[in-house]
Amino acid sequence: MGFEIVRYKSEYQDAIVDLWRECHLVAPKNDPVEDIQKKLDFQPELLFVALLNENVIGSVMVGYEGHRGWLNYLAVLPGFQKRGYGRKLVEKATQELKRLGCLKVNLQVRRTNVSAVEFYKRLGFKEDDVVSLGKRLR
Repeated sequence: MGFEIVRYKSEYQDAIVDLWRECHLVAPKNDPVEDIQKKLDFQPELLFVALLNENVIGSVMVGYEGHRGWLNYLAVLPGFQKRGYGRKLVEKATQELKRLGCLKVNLQVRRTNVSAVEFYKRLGFKEDDVVSLGKRLR
């Protein structure tokens, strides 16, 4: 079967949660199953899964609210990193955002995740001169 990027199906949920945990994307405040469900409630067509020989090896959750696009939960299993799969997921995400009329994509990376920052820079992302603020609502 080879490599393919498909839309999320419920049968991938456990593998996606394991992927996110293995890639250290789940913070104590996050419930990955709840995050998947919220995505399925809003723009479910923008949750993508990378399959290699029908096995989940990556994901990206894409969002667009009409002004900016966002990438979340971009992950590739560590044993499959540095082979172009992450780049292909970002390309798929940006293709979908362009199709929706999006002009700019944003993402947030923890400062401690230096390898992810360098990965995105290699793909043409630049650090914006902004301050990222957040407020927990629960």
